Amino acid sequence: MLYHTTWLISKLDPIKYMMESPVLSGRMARWQILLSEYDIVYVSQKLIKRSAIADFLVTRTTEDYEPLRFDFPDEDLMCITEKECESPKEKSWKMSFDGVSNALGHGIGAVLVSPEGNHYPFTVRLNFFCTNNIAEYEACIMGLHAVIERNIKTLEVYGDSALVIYQIRGDWGVRDSKLVKYSDLVAELIKEFKEITFNYFPREEN
Repeated sequence: MLYHTTWLISKLDPIKYMMESPVLSGRMARWQILLSEYDIVYVSQKLIKRSAIADFLVTRTTEDYEPLRFDFPDEDLMCITEKECESPKEKSWKMSFDGVSNALGHGIGAVLVSPEGNHYPFTVRLNFFCTNNIAEYEACIMGLHAVIERNIKTLEVYGDSALVIYQIRGDWGVRDSKLVKYSDLVAELIKEFKEITFNYFPREEN
């Protein structure tokens, strides 16, 4: 209708009055505003023979015709558009790990923190001799296994061992032959996650 002149044929004078009256209020005014963008010519039905109307309607019949709806429940809305909603971003869990090796023994620990702030600690005593770096790797691997078992796909990892964190991130190379297998195992575990980051913080902040 935007590209053609439309002839509105009606024998009801109120319709013509509504369209041509300069002063209207309420719903009638909104109707006038909505229809003002179209090029509509109002013609009295008395001026056109009924056969001409019937012939015109016959030529414009379609199989998918749907009757017009004259109720406007959303009459205050001038425009409606569709917008694709983005799926909410998955909230990430956090994991902190630490390992220790000294004359008193060898132990590792990890703490999982849910997006809601719940803490889940894990601690293990190692029954074999190891260095501090091996203990740190063991702690990280234990924590990653715990996260994978819970089917968590987004994780932020925090550790106070610069060597382990930077080797896992690929910033530093693995020169100690005893740590190569640990580094390779962590690289395999990382593949289980959709998004994972490794962050270093100083020991005094642990």
